Amino acid sequence: MVYHSGNQLIDPHLLFEKVQLREGMHIADFGCGRTGHIVFPAARIIGEDGIVYAIDILKEVLATVEKRASLEAFLQIHTIWADIERIGGTAIAADSIDVVFLVNSLAHVDNRHAVLEEARRVLKNKGRVVVVDWNKTGLSFGPSDDRFVDFEDIKRWSRMHGFSVQEEFVAGKYHHGLILYQHI
Repeated sequence: MVYHSGNQLIDPHLLFEKVQLREGMHIADFGCGRTGHIVFPAARIIGEDGIVYAIDILKEVLATVEKRASLEAFLQIHTIWADIERIGGTAIAADSIDVVFLVNSLAHVDNRHAVLEEARRVLKNKGRVVVVDWNKTGLSFGPSDDRFVDFEDIKRWSRMHGFSVQEEFVAGKYHHGLILYQHI
């Protein structure tokens, strides 16, 4: 079976370089999506001693990720059915994750700050949150105008909650990115 990677819009390896993803890390992909765009290439990098939590609210999405993980023998991939807008909703232990990925996820939620709070809860001290979402560019595809992420709001939230913006970057032709670094 051939799986679509999603790399045409966002290169996951660019994100991995920015957070210095390496063997043995524990990461979470909030809103992993059917293709596992972050999940599968990250699993190759973190290896057998790492953990990738693939989190989504759609059970059929997780079933697809589970099937592929099983076929490709990725034992370090763990799927979690969860509402990322609920604090504690991911059922991941507090202070246990090195990097949380929010890639094309925030445009789909109503309470972005709650998602960031859940990311903060699971993140280790000196951990990172990768936020990548659509640029508001008047495209005929992507989210509706009212769903675009306000990156200035994300930066304000981060400063108020013990994060600094480590980097702001172009994440492809249609996407913008932030690396938030937790320092408390």
